[in-house]
Amino acid sequence: MEKKVKSKFREYTESIIAAVILALLIRSFVIQAFKIPSGSMVPTLLVGDHILVNKFIYGIRIPFTDIKIFPLHSPCRGDIIVFRYPMDRKKDFIKRVVGVGGDVVKIEDKKIIINGEPWEDSYGVHKDSAILLGSVSPRDNFGPVSVPQNALFTLGDNRDKSHDSRYWGFVDLKEVKGSAFIIYWSWDKDNHWLRGRRIGKLVR
Repeated sequence: MEKKVKSKFREYTESIIAAVILALLIRSFVIQAFKIPSGSMVPTLLVGDHILVNKFIYGIRIPFTDIKIFPLHSPCRGDIIVFRYPMDRKKDFIKRVVGVGGDVVKIEDKKIIINGEPWEDSYGVHKDSAILLGSVSPRDNFGPVSVPQNALFTLGDNRDKSHDSRYWGFVDLKEVKGSAFIIYWSWDKDNHWLRGRRIGKLVR
């Protein structure tokens, strides 16, 4: 009887350990959950949205290094990425890629120009009609700047209320954690209700 109890205990222990290891591997290399804390990506992502991020699409990071292997592709214009904030690497930021390595990015009266051509900005919203001069703020008039190789220029979709590359510079590719792809939970804490229609919505 004692042997059976020990055998069952060992079986349960091994199952729990295996489950924990699997969960850690998935979180480290495959998919990770993040919560949206601010309104910088409104209306695409709302405060209280919980998203899943694909961590292997841009390459699997070798533990304790910045080396990535087996990338499916590099971040492209329009991708929504999660990355370590350059000013404080303990924080994660989420923004949209607007410029990739080699691009020349300019913002002229809120309009984005890439490599001398207007960029069809179907993602961004402007809730403030006022246009600020570049000498006052980089919000509405910025650049031109050349995006270094192995770097990205990012913006929040809520263009007038986003702390992004206009203010702190470029995102190094090695700091990118992955690409947001789906909302799995959404909660409006101010009104205390579930946003059911957002659950399962793909992030684009």
